[in-house]
Amino acid sequence: MTVKFELGRTVITPNALNTLHDDDIQSSLRRHVAGDWGNCGPEDWRENEFSLPRHLRLFSVYEDRNGTKFWIITEADRSATTILLPEDY
Repeated sequence: MTVKFELGRTVITPNALNTLHDDDIQSSLRRHVAGDWGNCGPEDWRENEFSLPRHLRLFSVYEDRNGTKFWIITEADRSATTILLPEDY
């Protein structure tokens, strides 16, 4: 796996922690850091490709094994990556 950027400190909202399976979280983090933005739309995918080399915010969308949608957001300065459910935003 190619790591395209640093995650910084990884945090998760309590709601996401209590809802998502740990294996799904870990596999999605691996996809996110490799530049696989998951199920985000084409505009967000293009925005991530633009943002990656410019050190701007990165946004991915995934689903866990139960079909629960969740987001992974890495801050522009790469100091932190947050795992959250859309309703936690």
